[in-house]
Amino acid sequence: MLALFLKGLIIGFVIAAPVGPIGVLCIQRSLRDGFKIGLMTGIGAALADGTYGLIAGFGLTAISSMLVAHQFWARIIGGLFLLYLGVKIFFAQPRARSTTGSPDRSPWHACATTYFLTITNPMTILSFVAIFAGLGVGSTSIDYTDAVLLVAGITLGSASWWLFLSGGVAYILHKRVSPTFMRMINWISGGIILIFGLIALSVLL
Repeated sequence: MLALFLKGLIIGFVIAAPVGPIGVLCIQRSLRDGFKIGLMTGIGAALADGTYGLIAGFGLTAISSMLVAHQFWARIIGGLFLLYLGVKIFFAQPRARSTTGSPDRSPWHACATTYFLTITNPMTILSFVAIFAGLGVGSTSIDYTDAVLLVAGITLGSASWWLFLSGGVAYILHKRVSPTFMRMINWISGGIILIFGLIALSVLL
């Protein structure tokens, strides 16, 4: 049982580690708003990974099939939201972190936005289905204890990566970033997120 949990930790960490739009967003928010906002940005992605892990692990084929069948619209919604975030970050002022009441300064807002972005990528569930099938979890004769342990490991493994990333960026660089450099970070981060949004919307072509 412990071995299965450890496998989940490794899977969650490996799935979260590649730098995509969520990684860019986590870095940008950690630099601008500090550790708490950066970490909650990543926690939103970890919770979405856990949600997809539950669907795949418990063999909920009807839900997974529905998500994959509607991936066209999900990608459009996610792509449009990425474009919105990209434009917002690109034009953000470096001094925004000192402004009270900013939505991005709410940890729950940071968590919710990244959960939404991750959950609107139904192709993620195919990765979990393949992994679970390879480990013998998620079949018709499912062992619920195994599924729970694996999903818990995946969620914690993903969260550990975001803890590492947001903590490293926030505590090493957050206080040292000048307004000019932060403006450049906003331009670069916003541009990268815009590109990811355009790639997601390429399904329209």
